[in-house]
Amino acid sequence: MSTVRPMVRAILALGSNLGERQGTLHSAVAELVDLPEVRLQNVSPVVTTKPVGGPAGQPDFLNMVIAIDTRLSPEELLAHCQAVELAHHRIREVRWAARTLDVDIISYGDVHSDDPVLTLPHPRAAERAFVLYPWSLMDPNATLEGQSVADLAASAADMPGITHAQDIAAVQKAAPFSE
Repeated sequence: MSTVRPMVRAILALGSNLGERQGTLHSAVAELVDLPEVRLQNVSPVVTTKPVGGPAGQPDFLNMVIAIDTRLSPEELLAHCQAVELAHHRIREVRWAARTLDVDIISYGDVHSDDPVLTLPHPRAAERAFVLYPWSLMDPNATLEGQSVADLAASAADMPGITHAQDIAAVQKAAPFSE
């Protein structure tokens, strides 16, 4: 007899700077929560950001954050996120290169892991406004490693590269909240 894992809150960051970015994000959210073990709990606005790191001359990114509750293990969630990336033609040849879709697990409950395949919480999330700012818009009281996500966003070096936020209504319509 197998036991059912309890639901765990996870924060996922999504970004796209190639192709039909808005449509990619909308469909990726729907695909990420299209498993019985994953329930969408909240969606951030979409923000436009300058690329951080990687090759010069990349187009701007659209970035967003979602909160999910999941019964998937961290490793199963990573495999699911990578499958969604692959479905959107994600190519991994050059680190931080332009991409159709990037999905990162930022946090998974209270799990801390130094595993090189999946480090939790995400090792660079506390420095990245393109993750922190939309997360703070989604949840003004959010914390990461005991620090305010909004405060971390305000002091992040890439905060000046965020140019605007888009309404979340279209994303919510594409992937309605789970009940």
